[in-house]
Amino acid sequence: MYGRAIPQLSRAFLTMNDLADYSQTSIHAMLHPRSIALIGATPRMHYGGKFLKRLLAYRDRVEVYPINPKYNEIMDQPCQPSITSLAQAPDLAVIIVPWHAVLQTMQECSEKGVKAGIVISAGFSERGTDERRGLQKEIGRFARASGFRITGPNCLGLANIHDDLWLTSSSRVLTGSAGPIGLICQSGATLFGPLLARAADNGIGLSYAISTGNEADLEFADFARYLLDDPGTKVIAGFIEGFKDANKFVQVAKLAAERGKPLVIIKIGRSEQGARAAGSHTAALTGSDALYDAVCKQYGVIRVTNYDELLDISQVLAHFKLQRRDGVAVVSHSGGVSSLTADMLGNDGITLPALSPNAESTINAILNGFGAASNPADITGKANSEEFPAIIGALADEEEIGTLVVASAGGDRHAEQLIALRDTTDKNVAYLWTGSRAQETGLPKLKAAGIPIMSNPDGLAKALRAAFDYHAWREQRVASQAASKSSASECLDPFVRQGRTTLTESEGKQLLREWGIASPRERLVSSASEAAAAAQEIGFPVVMKIDSPDIQHKTEAGGVKLDVRDAQSSQSAFDEITSSAMRYAPDARINGVVVQEMVSGGVEMIVGITYDAQLGATLLVGSGGVMVEVFKDVALRQCPVSRHEAMRMIDDLKGSVLLRGFRGSPPADTDALADALVEISQVAMQCNGKLAEMDINPLLVLPAGEGVRALDALITLCSAGNLI
Repeated sequence: MYGRAIPQLSRAFLTMNDLADYSQTSIHAMLHPRSIALIGATPRMHYGGKFLKRLLAYRDRVEVYPINPKYNEIMDQPCQPSITSLAQAPDLAVIIVPWHAVLQTMQECSEKGVKAGIVISAGFSERGTDERRGLQKEIGRFARASGFRITGPNCLGLANIHDDLWLTSSSRVLTGSAGPIGLICQSGATLFGPLLARAADNGIGLSYAISTGNEADLEFADFARYLLDDPGTKVIAGFIEGFKDANKFVQVAKLAAERGKPLVIIKIGRSEQGARAAGSHTAALTGSDALYDAVCKQYGVIRVTNYDELLDISQVLAHFKLQRRDGVAVVSHSGGVSSLTADMLGNDGITLPALSPNAESTINAILNGFGAASNPADITGKANSEEFPAIIGALADEEEIGTLVVASAGGDRHAEQLIALRDTTDKNVAYLWTGSRAQETGLPKLKAAGIPIMSNPDGLAKALRAAFDYHAWREQRVASQAASKSSASECLDPFVRQGRTTLTESEGKQLLREWGIASPRERLVSSASEAAAAAQEIGFPVVMKIDSPDIQHKTEAGGVKLDVRDAQSSQSAFDEITSSAMRYAPDARINGVVVQEMVSGGVEMIVGITYDAQLGATLLVGSGGVMVEVFKDVALRQCPVSRHEAMRMIDDLKGSVLLRGFRGSPPADTDALADALVEISQVAMQCNGKLAEMDINPLLVLPAGEGVRALDALITLCSAGNLI
């Protein structure tokens, strides 16, 4: 219920390296508290009273401690005079006291051992005086030095929507299911006003809603960094008035680019007038707007200009499947609506492919002389009929179409038919709602199913354009290996936090893919029937291997089957592999069996990383098979290596003759091998202190122009990694 576990750090003598981790620990306490002290609680329905009333609704799962020396009891709850009066430290303190008492209150919280604070109190840099700006800097310095990290001051609180925990005095909360979008906003009034109102209107599900206020301590980048690790958050949306630490934002943007988790932001400061307004509100440094645009473009951050774009684009990115076909089909009950929608899509460069003769004849037969069987399709009253599935099915079957847009206001059956199409095809579905937002049929079902809903054609077009561009940018980045490896170390953090020292083969290859080293297609399965289905999907023949962090030598354990050629054989192989592995290592943790594409041809190599106490990271490349086992045909270099040095390593190998073509075999892709050596050497440098050893054996070098594939990977971590 309380989300991912964060390791506890010592509160005393925090180092600079500790501070980044401790901020994440404090954010976790803010979003997943088991106990909360409200300092400034009051029976009056002002901030303190409204906040307390909200907290008391969670008494069945959160301990609540009202704090105010003026009262013995508030709302039938015992009231303590100060935080120091409590028997034990709560996870979170909410501070609603006059501005001049905030610093002293924070000091008392720190002395008590509280992990985190939400400072609602206002009256700091937004007042525009040197005195108040100085006080805000002082509370920020205290928060970082003491480890009592805060959001605010001058914020409206936050919400963990997955756990239905709204830590705010605002009356606006979202009802219904949570969703995959994390929303971070400096302006509390904007978050709990227009943004949440629009999210409710369109059924946009959020994972967290966080207001950061004046950002004396924690800022947008800190919370975004937390959400990058949150599995329930697929997209991070932000409303940013200014950055306190622009470099921190750049680092988070780099990591988001590596992870493929989109950032969508409104950043105030495009105009001089906007920059002045942001400064007067939060005293933030808006910086050079052109430079921010360049950084956003470089790292795939989607910068938008208004609330609707922020939420529309976020919901499309969060709910759309990865789709390589950018063609769009539009279907509506109205020729006017469909034509305007097509016009807006065309303005944004989105293609509406002409329908095939088969699709046209299918739809024409249903329309029976009414409407238009084209793209866009005007299907008149058939939008709310039992024939609607046949129409949208014909459109979804079109090869060039990846996304279906329905522009209408259908009832429940209409919505169910559309949801069924979305769930049974690989096509994406978006809805342009043309009816009343108060309609009680159709619309609620679409919202609950996570169908992206928009209210105007222009917004729809911009959202689709942004999603298509993001995925194209991401694909090109991965394909060209242009992704910055500055965040390679962070890829190991989830395993380090779990105390892991060995990774499974599938986990190792996933890391390699994130670092730019390709591997065969594969699926992890947990039953014989799943193995057969996975093998058929991948295509025979396949390789099957046990997946366990405790079995490093899979062949010795009988945990590998090669050249599996049919469904029955794959089921038998699954049973044989798991049985052999359990006999070999009865206490081993077994995750399942990996069904892997069998790649043939090419030259097998071995590539590895080790760390020497004196020389640091060392890169090894060697000939595969018996060449490395018997003849020790390897080359070594200190990391990092240049491309020139990587080619020299390859030339040093006796087996390099095989790479250049031998007895009629085609030359291998030595350029791709050299590129891989350079990338791996860079990863080794950045993961020093976390990575203990890496062994890619074999790395298959395919014919020239076809690249390399990591067929197996063994990665071990240091027993105690130092998180950055």
